[in-house]
Amino acid sequence: MKCEVCGNEYANSFSILQGGQHHVFDSFECAIQALAPVCEHCACRVIGHGVEANGKIYCCHHCANMSDAMPTPASGGRKSKKRGRQPVDALVSEASEESFPASDAPAWTTGRE
Repeated sequence: MKCEVCGNEYANSFSILQGGQHHVFDSFECAIQALAPVCEHCACRVIGHGVEANGKIYCCHHCANMSDAMPTPASGGRKSKKRGRQPVDALVSEASEESFPASDAPAWTTGRE
């Protein structure tokens, strides 16, 4: 079947049904290009869970905060009028805590005891 993004004819193509529409791709790269949402802040493709805030999709909590879409914890759940964003260090710490243990590097073994 023929990929709808690149036009490549590939025997191992696959199809995805999204919102009642049938799509055919020859690679995940083409599927991501065609179907993955775009972050409202940085414009990267959101291929993970992402963050949805105020009806918009962001690739991460950091981008949602930078776009003033997310309330800051210091404001009690409301955006601060003086400062609508958290300091970058706080955002990095929060993202690191939320991603644990997925962000941990895999243990490397040499096969020796």
